[in-house]
Amino acid sequence: MLLQLAYLASAALFIVGLKRMQSPVTARRGNALASGGMLVAVLATLFLHDLLSPWMVVLGLLLGGGIGAVLARQVEMTAMPELVAVFNGFGGLASALVALAEVAQYAGDSAILSGSEQAAGIGAGTAVTIALSVLIGMVTCSGSFVAYGKLSGRLGGNPVQFMGMRTATIGVLGGALVFAAVFIFSAGATDWLMISSIALLALAALALGILLVVPIGGADMPVVVALLNSYSGLAAAATGFVIDNIALIVSGTLVGAAGFILTVIMCEAMNRSLQNVLLGGFGGEEAGATGAAAEAPEDRTVNETSPDDTAILTSYAEQVIIVPGYGLAVAQAQHQVRELADLLEERGVTVKYAIHPVAGRMPGHMNVLLAEANVPYDQLFEMEEINAEFAQTDVALVVGANDVVNPAARTDEGSPIYGMPILDVDEAETVVVMKRSLSPGYSGVPNELFYQSNTRMLFGDAKDSVDAIVSEVKALS
Repeated sequence: MLLQLAYLASAALFIVGLKRMQSPVTARRGNALASGGMLVAVLATLFLHDLLSPWMVVLGLLLGGGIGAVLARQVEMTAMPELVAVFNGFGGLASALVALAEVAQYAGDSAILSGSEQAAGIGAGTAVTIALSVLIGMVTCSGSFVAYGKLSGRLGGNPVQFMGMRTATIGVLGGALVFAAVFIFSAGATDWLMISSIALLALAALALGILLVVPIGGADMPVVVALLNSYSGLAAAATGFVIDNIALIVSGTLVGAAGFILTVIMCEAMNRSLQNVLLGGFGGEEAGATGAAAEAPEDRTVNETSPDDTAILTSYAEQVIIVPGYGLAVAQAQHQVRELADLLEERGVTVKYAIHPVAGRMPGHMNVLLAEANVPYDQLFEMEEINAEFAQTDVALVVGANDVVNPAARTDEGSPIYGMPILDVDEAETVVVMKRSLSPGYSGVPNELFYQSNTRMLFGDAKDSVDAIVSEVKALS
């Protein structure tokens, strides 16, 4: 009874925490509540089932908490997307290992009992949930680590494909389903067949996860991370049914549903179906060129600007909209951008931030980045809220964003990104783009914004550029 009450309290904390994560103002508190709910569930399970001695529980809390604290302090914001991918991978692996342990426990019990005694068999329902947990968990594990490799640059962001790849993927999926069926029908009957089939299912699922993610291009990685997050939740829920743990079922279902909803939102933000994301092979690594106007095509002209000109332009504007992108995270310029915004506000300039749903390398990347610099939440505006304001804006300051501000998404029907909702920065009176070069974004599509008559390119590291603008604004005071 006490354990069920603890699980009920955990479920309530999960739901309240998830609700509070809807707003940047309460997101930290929501995260703390959800984490607290999981802590309650884990401690209740360990103590009330007498699984571990108190000193082992304390040691585990200190070890896990210490690793988490180090990661929270040392991992940079640019590495946060791949860290999330790793978390998804370990979550899927943990779920699969728990399910496999259930099979190993049954096989062990069966081996040590005498001939007249029988080990408690694995029922058909439990066998199905074990198969699902292993299949989804292992796919999530290997797929997430491939996503980690693509996001971190270790594998490259370009799609990896070979002749007959889709046939091989379908074959591996078919094999996994066959192994799952063999396990389900042999569970509780033939130990060697049961163990070998579940082992083969785990290996096939690992291969399937790799085959599903390697052909996906870097531009779609944010969607893949969200989808794998959903998979990890589904694997946890299936494992909850395996070990009859209500807290795991509730938390896994919440994560699975939230991850899938986020996946749908991300697909809509990119004007792509989930099928296109999984089969399209769209996007790749950004070109490594570092030049400036010399990279422009012969028939295109680039208007360059300088920090002092940008300082004058923004200081005497009525409204400035800052558009952050992945380049802001790479340069770690969020604190300098906040300082510039404060200086402009002191001069009576209205400053707002425009956030695109897929800016960066994961959902909410820019929100978290700006929150780190204590940017006021009421200055952050989603794409739907602020797009209408660009036409009445004096200066749009684009800091490291690329694909999400490319007008080709509206005007070029032949472009791979045509139809993707973008921030309409090109409608501002003047656009200043801070970027190292004219190279395309993660989609690999050249940005038409760079060559428009109202665009000024400020080449260089975003942090250095904003620092120089800040100095010039101070000099004007």
